[in-house]
Amino acid sequence: MRIGLFTDTYPPFINGVSTSIAMLEKALRKLGHEVYVVTVNPQNISYDFDSDEHIIKLPGIPIGIYDYRITGIYPIKAINKIKDWNLDIIHSHTEFSVGTFARIMAKQLDIPIVHTYHTMYEDYIHYITKGYFDSASKKALEYLTKFYCDKTVTELIVPTKKTYDLFKKKYEYDRNIHIVPTGIEVERFYVENNDKNKTNELRKKYDIKDDDFVILFVGRLAKEKNINFLIENQAELIKKNPKCKLVIIGDGPEALEFKELTKTLNIIDNVIFTDKVPWENIHEYYQMASVFVSASHTETQGLTLLEAMAASVPVVAYDDEAFRDVIKNEYNGYLFEDDKQYQEQILKIMKNRKLHDDMCKNARKSAEKHSSKYYALNVLKVYYKALGGNVGDDSKKTFSSRMKNVIKKGLHGE
Repeated sequence: MRIGLFTDTYPPFINGVSTSIAMLEKALRKLGHEVYVVTVNPQNISYDFDSDEHIIKLPGIPIGIYDYRITGIYPIKAINKIKDWNLDIIHSHTEFSVGTFARIMAKQLDIPIVHTYHTMYEDYIHYITKGYFDSASKKALEYLTKFYCDKTVTELIVPTKKTYDLFKKKYEYDRNIHIVPTGIEVERFYVENNDKNKTNELRKKYDIKDDDFVILFVGRLAKEKNINFLIENQAELIKKNPKCKLVIIGDGPEALEFKELTKTLNIIDNVIFTDKVPWENIHEYYQMASVFVSASHTETQGLTLLEAMAASVPVVAYDDEAFRDVIKNEYNGYLFEDDKQYQEQILKIMKNRKLHDDMCKNARKSAEKHSSKYYALNVLKVYYKALGGNVGDDSKKTFSSRMKNVIKKGLHGE
């Protein structure tokens, strides 16, 4: 199958959506499909085409939110190239500029479009409104989201039941919704696939001793991630164990504010900021961790939690619906509701070596169910439903048989 992935964010830009798209692209190619990518140029406003990797990068203009860029909704230079690709299906991963272009191309080429809704935008509206007209803005956002997902796509994918409920209960979406949890390249994070010497070098770089208990966070340093909760509770945890260190990996608009908070609380020796880490190296950092934490209330799935689990690291996270299918209390981690629970759970893992070791083993088992291969296979099933047998000159019967064989082979590891 010839598949076009359309996205506003793609490596080297680092976030959960970018990571999931790169992983899906790789997994689909491993299953024998031809994959093409249309995205925004993350570095400048020029058009770029990589014929070897089949990637079009459209001219991008910064919008002032993180490093995001937008592009024109009908870039003429890219159209003929996309027509030459002779795509069977388009899979969009954004509701904005490149997503609108995906809709236009799907209509012009008369091919189905599958869309994945990755982000709970209502939780991010404050970056645009700055606190003004939030209610009206959320209503407008709801209208635009429903229009994009209801009126213009063939099939809709969401990563969790939390997002499914948003569409079904709040947006009253009456068409098909496929819950397909995003996968990760689990093997990349396995302990045995990482160099222990590199882990030791990182510990030395950040002055982390062998007997330190390392609490790790990986993500964007922004208001919605609730990192101030982790820092404030760190001040209490070190009173009970001064060997406890919080390592915060990432960058973002509130980075300076969080660093100032550690100074105010006088805990700079127990909170380590690594700043941004290249995506290709991030798996090495998980190997330092004793436990992974997240206090975010805004996730649709939380891929960093799965990455930590694949690295055999238990997870302590806020009791959000997005995490409940992944984290099982006393098995691979804990879900907390307030400061007291969070501190109790961290201390319990810290003090009980057997509990920690058991959770490490169970975390890895949990992550294995979220491999990139099975994610790609489940996405292929949605493609199959969207296509309905309409691929090139194949008859419906021929295509149906071919798709079933692809899925069957993948499920049996062939």
